Amino acid sequence: MARKLASVQYVHDVWPIEGADRIECIGVLGWRCVAKKGEFTVGDLCVYFEIDSFLPIDERFAFLGSTSRKTSELLGEGYRLRTQRFCGQISQGLALPMSILPKGEWEIGADVSELLGVRKWVVSERASSGGTIIGGLPPEVPKTDETRIQAEPGLIEEFSGVPYYITTKMDGTSVTMYRIGGHFGVCGHNYELADDDRCSFWKWAHEHEVEERLVAVGADDIVLQGEFCASGIQGNPLGLKTPEWYVFTVRDARAGKRLGVEEMTKVCEKVGLSMVPVEEAGNDLPYRSVENLIERARGHYPNGRTKEGIVIRPQEPIYSPIIGGCLSMKVINNDYLVKKCG
Repeated sequence: MARKLASVQYVHDVWPIEGADRIECIGVLGWRCVAKKGEFTVGDLCVYFEIDSFLPIDERFAFLGSTSRKTSELLGEGYRLRTQRFCGQISQGLALPMSILPKGEWEIGADVSELLGVRKWVVSERASSGGTIIGGLPPEVPKTDETRIQAEPGLIEEFSGVPYYITTKMDGTSVTMYRIGGHFGVCGHNYELADDDRCSFWKWAHEHEVEERLVAVGADDIVLQGEFCASGIQGNPLGLKTPEWYVFTVRDARAGKRLGVEEMTKVCEKVGLSMVPVEEAGNDLPYRSVENLIERARGHYPNGRTKEGIVIRPQEPIYSPIIGGCLSMKVINNDYLVKKCG
């Protein structure tokens, strides 16, 4: 399911912010964001922009100011939305009045990203990997974006009665390694990368003989996706002295499906790869609200630094009508977000 970066939503709550005269907190979907005091009342429609939205240079968004104005090699110039803090209140996203849209009848949930020229903020992988891009992702390799629970609170109900597991969200960059039809390849989050001495991901794959190990166990038509963590990536919150790659998804490329956690664990053990840490597993997810899940996401990495959050999946993949694909959701640790926004 394509992420709705900008969509028509409704305000379901309004809260005062202690000590603030001009702003207040509003609830949209599972998010809380700061708005001008009195701009919205409960039940009002609004245009909601998720964090990591990249808004075009336009007078409608000029109020975001120079601190939000960014330039990306891939996207050009615009305004990037990040988690911010106002008077101690975390603000995740931006809600604006419906007047920024053309007049007409708008349904709740309508995606207006393209209409408003909103794109997802991305940083060139040339800078992060040091490698050479040779093309887009192969068709057997899906992007690894997880849906935040605040964007789709209904996912909680889809987990009802479903055996689940929770893994630590490692803070790095997404890297895929695959072997399909005897060919081994390495990809970043958005592109396939050349096997040259400039790519740190390929260097790691060679040092750890990933291709050779896959061949040795007879693994073909397999896609391994994980988080690459190292010095120089996201500030190295894990405090690693040498790079590490933590597998979070294994796919059967021939069948076009994701493996369950038990099979994924066996593959990683067989090939000698690290997997993302499993924090918890059970037969029925006990966290029944966004607030419960946000509290559950708190915690630290082994070195004591604040962890990014958690990812929750069924033990065996099932289809999610909300996502339009495999059921899965991530919950970002608010303590981590506070540190990020200063």
